[in-house]
Amino acid sequence: MYINSAYWHKNRRDFKDKKSPLFVGSCGTYRLKTVEKLPTHRPRGRLDFQLIYIASGKGEFYFHGKKEIVNAGNMVIYRPKEEQRYYYYGVDQTEVYWVHFTGNNVTNILRQHGISDDMHIIYTGTSLEYKRIFTSIINELRFCKSEYEELCVYYLMELLILTHRLSSEKPRKSNLLTMQEMEQAVQYFSQNYNSPINIDEYAHSHNFSISWFIQSFKQYTGTTPTQYLLFLRISNAKNLLENTSFNISEISRAIGYENPLYFSRIFKKQSGLSPSEYRKKYQIIM
Repeated sequence: MYINSAYWHKNRRDFKDKKSPLFVGSCGTYRLKTVEKLPTHRPRGRLDFQLIYIASGKGEFYFHGKKEIVNAGNMVIYRPKEEQRYYYYGVDQTEVYWVHFTGNNVTNILRQHGISDDMHIIYTGTSLEYKRIFTSIINELRFCKSEYEELCVYYLMELLILTHRLSSEKPRKSNLLTMQEMEQAVQYFSQNYNSPINIDEYAHSHNFSISWFIQSFKQYTGTTPTQYLLFLRISNAKNLLENTSFNISEISRAIGYENPLYFSRIFKKQSGLSPSEYRKKYQIIM
């Protein structure tokens, strides 16, 4: 299982902040690969709010004792002192992002962005922008550069604005089939990004026209299939550079590039740094 998380002042304990309208306490992500089951049960909840984004796969959540399956393209919100009970399963290849936040005006801020007091599941669609925002918060909490606390709040507000915009565009029943097909494509790409994937062949194998598939995928994710695959590969390369001692050739092969020189060129074009420069700057585990 891959885990990447950061906490304010490296403190993992939840807390309630009454001085600020909105304050971010922690943020993270994890992907289930080899773990069979990942359960969470907090009978008394937490002191802060929690927002969970299902980026791929699905989760099994319980609200007031009732089970609900939440698929990719949705977020779940828990409020202070509310029982939290949810499960992820490795067979689903689930990828989730989460953020904990507190403050003296959180409830009003959530209401202003379309999240009512009785809402638990928020339709948001699947977007790389969400991943970018969560990752930005993680990095700010980890490196603690000047005014990082304000930037964390800024990114969280950006997230709330985007989710409000997209939740107001919840698809009609006529579009549900297209949503399911695009969700399946996202799942397939997420699970097979390190293998050769031909977009045209994928479209034909599912009886889609190429132009319709690319357009529908972009509407669902905010990016094209090719860009999405590139993001997955570069994102996973960054994870390996930060958290392992694999050499560049090994990482190149692990994410689907047989030629390490080609991988290095693509990586630098996307991140602004060569793989070696990126590792030197961000590596966590030596």
